[in-house]
Order: sequence, then C-alpha cells, then structure tokens
Amino acid sequence: MENDQNLKVDHEEILQLVSFKIGGEEFGVDILKVQEINRMLQITKVPNTSSFIEGVINLRGKVIPVVDLRTKFGFSKIEHDKNTRIVVVELISKTVGFIVDEVSEVLRIPKGITEAPPEMISGINSDFITAVGKLEDRLIILLDLEKTLSTEVAQELETIS
Repeated sequence: MENDQNLKVDHEEILQLVSFKIGGEEFGVDILKVQEINRMLQITKVPNTSSFIEGVINLRGKVIPVVDLRTKFGFSKIEHDKNTRIVVVELISKTVGFIVDEVSEVLRIPKGITEAPPEMISGINSDFITAVGKLEDRLIILLDLEKTLSTEVAQELETIS
C-alpha cells in the first residue's frame, strides 16, 4: 500500500504561459492564444485612433492592428529597443499585435500557485487581470488579452484593419 501512495499522480491543471515584461513588471498570457512573437516591424500610423494603438503592420500580406501595452496599462512611453517584441495573438475574431518591452520565457506553472488579484487592484480598470502567479522569487500577472480591449477599442481596431 505504501507504494500506491508514492505512485499517486498529481493531476493538477498546468498553465502554459508566454511571459513578458512591461515597465519592469512581468505578465503572462495563455500560450494557446499566441500565434507568434516578432521583433519590431515597420508600423504604419493610423490617424484618429486611440493613443495606445500604434498603427498597423503587414504580416505576410495580412494587415494587423498593433496595440502598445505600455501605453494601454498607463506606463510611460519609451523608445523601442532590441528587446522590444510584438506578440501576435488570436482573439475572439481578430488577430492583434501587442507591443511589449521584452519576452521572457515560456512557463509551465500549476494552477494551484495562482490566486485571484487582490481586491485593491480588481475593479480599477483591471478586469483583464485574471490571476497572479506566485513563483519562488517573483510574481506574474496573468492577463486575459481579450478583456484588455474594450468593445469600443475592438470596434476601432475593426475599422483600421
């Protein structure tokens, strides 16, 4: 019987995330939503769009809107550098690029080490934060990218691509 207990397999759900940094903070998104990660590409500005919409890129013949997550999350704007990436994700009915300061790694973490965001931050325009992952030496803010784009923004993106 002792061996049976030692062989017990933990069937806890594992989250697979792409982690990236913005303003020194670490964020994670579901790897299944990420289509690809690109170095900075030539971005064409689109007039009369929200300040966090950088413009559009031509990705293998497809025009994709690009959102600057730094600006969207209220961080100060910085110059793009060699670490800056565009994370291309497939949302409900749209492909969108998100500019991040740098992509860190692909993580596999047990769902059990995540918890709901603290009350203080939930509600203040942070519906897109689904959980906070507690790793040994750091915290990762898990995002629902579909929720980062309000209905108005989604409609705006629809008109420019």
